[in-house]
Amino acid sequence: MSTATIRRGQPARARPKVGSGRRKAAPKKKTMLERLAEHLPVGAETIQRWIGYGVVVVGVGLAGTAATFMGLPQMGGVAMAEMVGRAGFEVKRVEVTGINRMDRLTVYAVALDQQSMAMPLVDLDKVRGDLLRYGWIKDARVSRRLPDTLVVDIVERQPAAIWQNARALSLIDRDGVVLEPVKIEAMPDLPLLIGPDANNQARALAALMEAAPSLKPMMAGASWVGNRRWDLRFQSGETLALPEGEKEAADALVKFARMDGMERLLGRGFVRFDMRLPDRFVVRVPPQGAAKKVAAGETPQGKASGDDGDAAGNKGKEDGDGTNTG
Repeated sequence: MSTATIRRGQPARARPKVGSGRRKAAPKKKTMLERLAEHLPVGAETIQRWIGYGVVVVGVGLAGTAATFMGLPQMGGVAMAEMVGRAGFEVKRVEVTGINRMDRLTVYAVALDQQSMAMPLVDLDKVRGDLLRYGWIKDARVSRRLPDTLVVDIVERQPAAIWQNARALSLIDRDGVVLEPVKIEAMPDLPLLIGPDANNQARALAALMEAAPSLKPMMAGASWVGNRRWDLRFQSGETLALPEGEKEAADALVKFARMDGMERLLGRGFVRFDMRLPDRFVVRVPPQGAAKKVAAGETPQGKASGDDGDAAGNKGKEDGDGTNTG
């Protein structure tokens, strides 16, 4: 037994009380994910979600490889894809961009026409091919946005003219692709192309009119006659018969534009100008009764050989011998 000597006049040293003070807890160490998030412009939750996507993708790849070795690649792949869909990777939304005239509900219906809504099983090429069957759609890009969105980016065609064939009216683009039917009471203010296969000549007609840009605002329509040449119809009522051949037609049109600039041929009551022969310029004047109206200041709207029946019925009369002195 030990003894302690206490000297008088000196206070005894107080023993520290056990548990009188709490130690400060050591700071919690940050996880590797949190340290990584500090150096990236995204949050830890986003990184964790990416890792989750990666695990799913790797799992699908491993499962597909295993199924291939077992001799059941298609069955195994489909089963794993369905499993991924049940895990939340299935189509729930369709995002469509670039739509102006095309029916949006039609695009939704095409995108959702799938045998399975599992994201890995969505046939993107099939969706694109089905969309390209619609006249308004010039191009389409289809992609997946994980976990549940299909993105469809549409490039639409632009209407350039109205095509009249067999008494039917159709809206067409610059390449002659039929976009949709048009009712006569709702025709837009676009040039009218008349005749069989005239829609396939729309680009050639646009190039022809570039040779004489001053006449473009005055043109109301054009008839593709005999599947080889154009009759141009102007807003003032006259018709200009052009020769065959791209160069020959362009040269004649430039010549006519120059003559109209000097003599003001359009709007004076003439009915038809014929430039099919390079050395002749034939002008058809209105009948005598109409000539009196012209003298009185009225401009007759001479009938142009532009409608389907006229173009077909007068083919032999106008184009059979190459001349029309009318």
